[in-house]
Amino acid sequence: MSQASNPNPADLILATPAALPPGEWLGLLGGGQLGRMFCMAAQSLGYRVCVLDPGADSPAGSVADRHIQADYLDAAALDQLASLCGAATTEFENVPAAALERLARDIAVSPAAAAVAIAQDRITEKRFIRGCGIEVAPYREVISRDDLLNADEALFPAILKVARLGYDGKGQAQVANRSEALVAFEGAGGFGGVPCVLEKRLALKLELSVVVARGFDGRAVAYPAAENEHRNGILALSCVPARVDAAIAKQAADATLEIAARLNYVGVLCVEFFLLDDGRLVVNEMAPRPHNSGHYSIDACITSQFEQQVRVLAGLPLGSVEMHSPAVMVNLLGDCWFTEGAGGAPREPDWPAVLAHPRVKLHLYGKSQARPGRKMGHATVLGETLSSCVHTATEIESLLGIR
Repeated sequence: MSQASNPNPADLILATPAALPPGEWLGLLGGGQLGRMFCMAAQSLGYRVCVLDPGADSPAGSVADRHIQADYLDAAALDQLASLCGAATTEFENVPAAALERLARDIAVSPAAAAVAIAQDRITEKRFIRGCGIEVAPYREVISRDDLLNADEALFPAILKVARLGYDGKGQAQVANRSEALVAFEGAGGFGGVPCVLEKRLALKLELSVVVARGFDGRAVAYPAAENEHRNGILALSCVPARVDAAIAKQAADATLEIAARLNYVGVLCVEFFLLDDGRLVVNEMAPRPHNSGHYSIDACITSQFEQQVRVLAGLPLGSVEMHSPAVMVNLLGDCWFTEGAGGAPREPDWPAVLAHPRVKLHLYGKSQARPGRKMGHATVLGETLSSCVHTATEIESLLGIR
């Protein structure tokens, strides 16, 4: 199968498909936990889901109505999916865009390959966002060592990030100076000289994200901004609504909606932001799928991000993003399954103690093996006030040995 072309998404004319009635099949590329939650949302609306994923045992495959075990670029498997399903989507951004292009020959696909291709490459993504008139952190594209040798000294200290296939802090190196950047780029144990971006390390006040859902008809809704805390490059907590001025929250929502419109995006999209010490808001990156920081919406909103993904794909009207209550989402990594974290003996976390908090909702992803750093589930704390949610979330982290 040939690689996907990279047209301008704004130039694509996306036809609004007829609504699919309950009972129809929806296709999903990817077998992770985001796919699992999509399957559950689709099934609650009466749809059947067929997952295409190469793994024999996956969180989504275990709950889907059907699982095609095949590579994402397996032409026969893609054609089989298209013959069964009325529409298809993806649950992770690194699915080959060419697979989405092949499916789009026969069925409705969201998001489109052209939009996904932009989000798959940090260089292309940053160019696109700047082209929207939205600020990103100062950076330099790094294709060869000469790009590092000629980089502005003002960019240091910096973070060197691989352009493709980086996630959860992987494919990133903090570099204090040019010499460290060269070692990270091409030295032993480094990135092997693959294309990267050298991004200036900025003084952050906090990190934000906004999830939006946008239909084939161009209608879009934005969820409340989430305030995120990362540890070791992995999201640890999301507090919603974010503890920022209303003007900042609106600026983040407006920027996300603008990016979605410029991408001609259809589906659920998340954009992550840095709020700087000087009050400026800059885009960090975007994810063309539901996002970890939007998991709170399952329990705290009228319509979850996963139900929105189903509604968009099936051609149904978007649901309300109104929150029932403030919420804090606690990420549950595999470290919780070991005493003293990664170096300890295996154990079962004390779920009864967690659920003794009556306004805590537990979501486990059905993964058979816990490993340090692996996302195994999340807990959502609901409350009358955000401060009460934060207090309970802190207690839960203590109960589970989360440091």
